[in-house]
Amino acid sequence: MKVSNTIRQLRHDLWESVSGTELDFTTGSIGRAVFLLSIPMVLEMVMESIFAIVDIYFVSRLGSEAVATVGITESLVTIVYSIGSGLAMATTALVARRTGEKRPEEASKVAFQAIITGLLVSIVISVPGFLWSADLIRLMGGTLEMQNNLSEYTRITLGFNGIIIVLFIINAVLRSSGDAAMSLRVLLIANVINMILDPLLIFGWGPFPEMGIKGAAVATVTGRGIGILFQVFLLFRGKRRIRLTLNDIRFEPHTIIQIIKLSAGGVGQSLIATTSWVGLVRIIATFGSNVVAGYTIALRIIVFGLLPSWGISNAASTLVGQNLGANQPRRAEQSVWITAKMNMVILSVIGLILVIFPEVFIRLFISDPLVVAPGVEALRIISVGFLFYGLGMVMIQAFNGAGDTVTPTKAFFICFWLIEIPLAWILSKPFGMGQTGVFIAIVVAETAMTIISLLLFRRGKWKLKKV
Repeated sequence: MKVSNTIRQLRHDLWESVSGTELDFTTGSIGRAVFLLSIPMVLEMVMESIFAIVDIYFVSRLGSEAVATVGITESLVTIVYSIGSGLAMATTALVARRTGEKRPEEASKVAFQAIITGLLVSIVISVPGFLWSADLIRLMGGTLEMQNNLSEYTRITLGFNGIIIVLFIINAVLRSSGDAAMSLRVLLIANVINMILDPLLIFGWGPFPEMGIKGAAVATVTGRGIGILFQVFLLFRGKRRIRLTLNDIRFEPHTIIQIIKLSAGGVGQSLIATTSWVGLVRIIATFGSNVVAGYTIALRIIVFGLLPSWGISNAASTLVGQNLGANQPRRAEQSVWITAKMNMVILSVIGLILVIFPEVFIRLFISDPLVVAPGVEALRIISVGFLFYGLGMVMIQAFNGAGDTVTPTKAFFICFWLIEIPLAWILSKPFGMGQTGVFIAIVVAETAMTIISLLLFRRGKWKLKKV
């Protein structure tokens, strides 16, 4: 009977987590709160990654040059992700704190100002991205084929970067208010549209024109754009925890400045991490387009494998913000430890699978042995550190949820700029290890980041952060 009741409760909680919950996350069982928030957030991360997985799946049919173009473009788009993630971190900290303080009207005001900020910032990237896409590919070591015939993918992706940023921000609003199920639905709709349009536009099926790699970019932009329209509907017409009204549609410079200041640390974290990734791709590009293609595919698989961790980590961020807003720092800390233990167990299993069967996953995307070999090597080596990634990611998001985005930024600077890039170059060039040295440097840097963030978290200064 006890087992039956447990299973019934688990089914109930699972359904509540994906359908939407009205639970107050500042009271009651912490474990249940983590579960209810984590499930839709994990699925949301899966939906986000499916964009990249679907694109690379169909683009791989166009050859290694096309795959390498996507990889180089993604290394550039990470700058967009950096800004979007930074603004989302600031939005999460502010909205979660206002929600914990039981001030939904103030949370709504923050939400609209965050959207305006995202749109303004995106213009800075759109113009150069649209005008000089071929030059950017050249700077990243791309071949003449990529520059002359495949750069449209880069042009469209960077030119419409505002769609990515706004999507990040509004989903952060929904998640941090405790309405994670809605952000999941947004990405589900966007993904379905992208999956349908990708083959139609890339290969010209039926009445659609054959656009090649350009079609992948158009499909993704269209899917995300429709997702944003649904988000706007939810915020203005839906019956959610955060609801915008006409009174919220106004320009508030002081709120925007607060968001920018708070997001500076978040943007700094992402820029440090992603520019280090750009540096890694630049080093790897010296070993040829086949190695770049293999690394690109391996990285997509790794990101997909890390999705549960990102979702669970985001749950920790929301719980920290709301419980600090409710003046419950001890509950906020307990939420982090419970989330971290869950994360480490899940990622250990995923990492073990990828270490043992890397070739199986690489061959799902491409069969060219010249691409498979470096892809397998990258996947196996980088996956060794999954246990440490699970702990470190939760610690970092706990700081961000508290509004302390500066501490993780310092840790990122040390680990990714002072350790990862120099070590990758030293191992791959002077030590003659080639791309293997780059892959080892990634694991070393991520492990160092976990150790540093854990030590800083235990000091407890994040509990005193005011936002």
